[in-house]
Order: sequence, then C-alpha cells, then structure tokens
Amino acid sequence: MRFGVNFFIWTANVTEEQFPLFPRIKAAGFDGIELPLLDPENCPAAAIRRELEANQLGATSCVVIPHRTSLFDEDASVRATAKDHVRRAIAVSAEAGSHMIAGPLYSPVGWLPGRRRTRDEWSRAIESYQELGATLDEYKMEMAIEPLNRFETFFLNTAADGAALCAAVKHPRIGLLIDTFHCNIEEKDIAAAYRTAAPHLKHVHTCENDRGIPGSGHVEWAAVFAALREIGYNGYLTIESFGYNIEAIAAAAAIWRDLASSPDAIAFEGIKFLKQNVA
Repeated sequence: MRFGVNFFIWTANVTEEQFPLFPRIKAAGFDGIELPLLDPENCPAAAIRRELEANQLGATSCVVIPHRTSLFDEDASVRATAKDHVRRAIAVSAEAGSHMIAGPLYSPVGWLPGRRRTRDEWSRAIESYQELGATLDEYKMEMAIEPLNRFETFFLNTAADGAALCAAVKHPRIGLLIDTFHCNIEEKDIAAAYRTAAPHLKHVHTCENDRGIPGSGHVEWAAVFAALREIGYNGYLTIESFGYNIEAIAAAAAIWRDLASSPDAIAFEGIKFLKQNVA
C-alpha cells in the first residue's frame, strides 16, 4: 500500500506558494499527494507535474461537482455541464501527473433536496458514467466515486450502494473511493464495508472520525487494515482533512473548529500512525 495526503489540509487550490510542502511531504514518507481540483481551468498543471517529478511523488486528484449541476439531473443540459466539468478535470489531472480523479462525482457536496434518490436519477447517473468512460480511456485515467454520509449527500451513502453503482456502470476504469470518516457514520461495520467494496475499490481515505489526526479517535483501524490486507488492496491510503479557513469547502463539510493543533499535525503525525500500523 502507498501513502498519500490531500492538500485540502492546507489549501483548496495548489499553487507555487505550496510547493515548499512537496519535499516535506516526501521526507515524511508519503508516496503521493491528492490534488484538490475545484477549479480545473486555473490549475497550474504543468508546474505541479514538474514539482511532483522533482520530488518523486505520485498524485491523485480530488474533484467535486459544481453547484446547480449533477450527473443525474433531469435536464440534459445540466447533466452536460456536469459531464464537461468532469471531462476537463480528467484532462487537467492527467496533465498535472495524476492517475486518478476521486470524490463525490455525482452531485454537489451538501446538496440535500429532502428526499431519497429516484430510480430515474440512478439510471441517469449510470448513463453519465458510461459516457465519461471514453474520456477516462483517452487519458488512461481512473475514477473513484466516493459515497458520502447522509448529511452531505442523499445520492450515495454506503459501500454497498457504491458497489451496485459500479456493477451497473461496468467500466473497468470506474470504481470506488471508500472513506473511513463517512463509513464511521453510515456503516454497521467499517471493515465489512471494505470487503463489500473490494471488487471495485480503487482508493481509500484514511480519516479519523472527527477528521483529526488518524489514530486519535475511535475508528476501528486494526480491523480496517486487516480487511484491506485480506482483499489485497495495494492502492493509496490518503489522509484527508480540511482547513477551517478554506471557505470553498468548510461550509459543505461542516468544519467549524480546528481539528488538531495545526494542519501539519494531521498530515505528519497521521502518517506516523499509518506506517506503524499498516505493516
């Protein structure tokens, strides 16, 4: 397994200002970064690729769907806007040196219409993913769709639902990201969720129950790591958290306080815990 860290801990937009973090991340033992890609059009992709290569780091990308769009909206023009955003994110991610886009790639984080999803929404989402498969093939990219907890989305909440979605899409480049933070809310058994997701699992977020330093809360880490070893998972274990001062994401993720003594602590204390307990 490899170790990654999401730059949402520090910023919503990676620029040259954050480049001094790259050698520190490498020195701490991380194998890669997760690149927040809220605004693909303004991402300095070529410069990020150079910095990744200079520090011998890999990358994944974290992508969200813009407000007032979704991949399952009944309006075809709205779906088209969302798909165009994802296609652009795929292209920019590839240019930046990432091999995967990951996240809640169906509707905006925090959009809750006050009802369950419908069969038509499910069907339209499947159709949208199948159409996006051609772009993933073109750029040789992977997609990891992330179920979120019920307070952040109504569309996809559990590993079982995610596995059913991927089974219906039937594209080898499209799979799942399963995040321990969301599992801690939605799953009866977090380790069992990873076993359920196993045929489609492409990415893992190793997040504490309060999004603080991994190992500092009550996530059942030993069982999670045992399940990942059992299913033969060999992708990234990526630490994800969010800075309180990042307005673009703090409201959607309900981050109202500092989650640790510093953003650095979540990353650099977190990887010590992961490395001590994964082997």
